[in-house]
Amino acid sequence: QVQLVESGGGLVQAGGSLRLSCAASGITFRFAAMGWYRQAAGKQRELVADITNGDRATYADSVKGRFTISRDNAKKMVYLQMDSLKPEDTAVYYCNAKFMSRDFWGQGTQVTVSS
Repeated sequence: QVQLVESGGGLVQAGGSLRLSCAASGITFRFAAMGWYRQAAGKQRELVADITNGDRATYADSVKGRFTISRDNAKKMVYLQMDSLKPEDTAVYYCNAKFMSRDFWGQGTQVTVSS
């Protein structure tokens, strides 16, 4: 059974930082592409950042230069370091794994940035 468990969300003031973590189980992690998505109230879910099994990362234009995605294959973890947070970053953040042509999702963690 595949499980993705996010942690690290919370309330932070604009300009602050948060680090999200996602613990994966039930997949061969080193072969999976991992990503972070977010969904703000009333909006569609959007890609924030992803990282291939070869450690190549891509970012949404809105977070480039502020967010950093990384992975630790030994620990089966993926991280999202979020700096210079803005109120428009407020959303539920979801961990995603692409493995064996399937998508797997975590339950999400709320990030709220106050102005």
